[in-house]
Amino acid sequence: MTNKRIPLAGVIGHPIAHSKSPQLHGHWLKAYGLAGHYVPMNVAPEDLETVLRTLPKAGFAGTNVTVPHKEAALRLADHVSDRAALIGAANTLVFQDDGSIHADNTDGYGFMQNLRSGAPDWIPADGPAVVFGAGGAARAVLQALAQAGVPEIVLTNRTRARAEQLKDEFGPRITVVDWVKAGNVIENAELVVNSSSLGMQGQPELRVPLDGLQPGAVVTDLVYTPLKTNLLQHAEEAGCTTVDGLGMLLHQAVPGFERWFGVKPEVTPDLRAAVLG
Repeated sequence: MTNKRIPLAGVIGHPIAHSKSPQLHGHWLKAYGLAGHYVPMNVAPEDLETVLRTLPKAGFAGTNVTVPHKEAALRLADHVSDRAALIGAANTLVFQDDGSIHADNTDGYGFMQNLRSGAPDWIPADGPAVVFGAGGAARAVLQALAQAGVPEIVLTNRTRARAEQLKDEFGPRITVVDWVKAGNVIENAELVVNSSSLGMQGQPELRVPLDGLQPGAVVTDLVYTPLKTNLLQHAEEAGCTTVDGLGMLLHQAVPGFERWFGVKPEVTPDLRAAVLG
């Protein structure tokens, strides 16, 4: 008889029913024949600390955290990775043997892996990137692009002050442009990224003039419902290379799964089908 524990992991959010993470991790657990479970947990903000301190005692190896807990999880962690500190939010927690919490942010990793997979010919050093939005997702994108060696990042947001705040944090490589001029700056862009929720099902459309998109530019949208947003549709018609947002969700999950369950999983067409299904 063995006392070996079956590893448990999950995702904490409020609400959580919409999360695709259980299908994603469940697919990998089955594909690799691993003993383990991944469960969704609806946790109110006032209960987050109690839950996070209790989960290691219940056999959890770690959890993902999503809206609205990413910033709070970072504050509650005992150890924080450099990239999570820079982004200012955590999405992946690993519980140590002593019950302490290690916080990481794999969103930038997921973004970059998805981009390299969908646009293998894109060379970061070739020219400027334009990023729409200045929320939590934008922080992960900026960290990833700067680390990859993109020489200039043009940031534009409906509220300019939020974009200016990110420029102050991320440094001189960032140029802030007014939202009304967003259509002009894409003319010179090698890469265009929508990191905002605009264009998502149930949200307003991304109303930026897209006539300036150049054939051969790479355009990616972090929104994946719908999978082909209006931005990607326009970009495709303009002769751009397009990368949808689902791959970022899939790739960002790889490091957490590996830490919790001991196997580095692959992002495959079967996985995409399982998550979309």
